[in-house]
Amino acid sequence: MSKLKIAVIVGSTRIGRFAEHPAKWIAAIAAERQDIEVEVLDLLDYPMHFFGEQRATTAESETAERWKKKLREFDGFIFTAAEYNHAPTAVLKNAIDLGEFIQKPVGFVGYGGVGGARAVEHLRLIFVEMGAASVKTGVHIALGEYLGVLKEGKSLSDYAHLNEAAKNQLDQLTWWGNALKAARSVVTAS
Repeated sequence: MSKLKIAVIVGSTRIGRFAEHPAKWIAAIAAERQDIEVEVLDLLDYPMHFFGEQRATTAESETAERWKKKLREFDGFIFTAAEYNHAPTAVLKNAIDLGEFIQKPVGFVGYGGVGGARAVEHLRLIFVEMGAASVKTGVHIALGEYLGVLKEGKSLSDYAHLNEAAKNQLDQLTWWGNALKAARSVVTAS
């Protein structure tokens, strides 16, 4: 069976963002696997207008089309999900609204209040509406790990429970990715 193409999407564009830490960490774990080809997509590289906004410039509209085209290359997705005010970032929600995720699996690496759990729960509901399949295991980076990385020079890979959650999430993502890829190929062939 061919490798699944998985995108890790950096879900925050704020100055001083933490999102690069979990994105690089989960991408490195995924890259060690023989069944996954991984690529990191940074929303900083896709400055898009807000969904439905009429003031969108030509460049923003072209970027949104480039975003959609890029997403079509992948069999599944992992999103870093910062939690601000009990929800994911507006830029991530907008990128989801402008994207295409139908019949593909999604996983989440959350951080912020309670490990980003509330933002991840919002995203799970959003992806049901998008026609995607959310995997069961989320990775939640709590305040202790967050501060350990920022203030103590630790790496997320120093935390065994995060590594175990990442492994479980990737196992589920590949199972669903292969199942949905096979189902999509049958539907396309008929």
